Amino acid sequence: MLDKIERQFGLAARQRLVTWANLINANAGLTDQEKLRKVNDFFNQNTAFIDDSILWNASDYWATPIEFLLKGAGDCEDYSIAKYFTLVEMGVDESKLRITYVKALELNQAHMVLTYYESPQVTPLILDNLVPLIQSAAQRHDLLPIYSFNGTSLWLTKNTAAGSPVGSSDSLSLWQDLKQRALAIPLPD
Repeated sequence: MLDKIERQFGLAARQRLVTWANLINANAGLTDQEKLRKVNDFFNQNTAFIDDSILWNASDYWATPIEFLLKGAGDCEDYSIAKYFTLVEMGVDESKLRITYVKALELNQAHMVLTYYESPQVTPLILDNLVPLIQSAAQRHDLLPIYSFNGTSLWLTKNTAAGSPVGSSDSLSLWQDLKQRALAIPLPD
């Protein structure tokens, strides 16, 4: 499979996938904090930001982690989604992770980040492609949360910092499409 990937997407794509698989396999025993740092650094340092309209010729496309790594590029959703799936694969409890749709106030545009909640009452940590350091949400005055989701649930952040549960993430069509595509792509050995 890796030889086929190299022929189709180049040596750099192959290497990104091999490094990603090694990241997952070699670091599963670390603490959550160490996993967060390694995963955030890996994606922020090994991929480039490119808008969906240029990369996918679509106004909004949520790439699977493998699609993101094959291209070596993506937008904020792709960074957040890849970090989410990688951390879950490394053993971070899915209930501690949320993909969070925010308004980036300084850019005056929609943005997406990954948030990590050590516990439901604790202010989450933000994993972002715009700011490479993991910071507490209390430090990120440039972000206004709108909603968040993970593999099972959806929250609106309008009423509380942690958000109010409003149902299943199955109601997000782009998320459902992404999950179906992700299941169809095998992980490299």
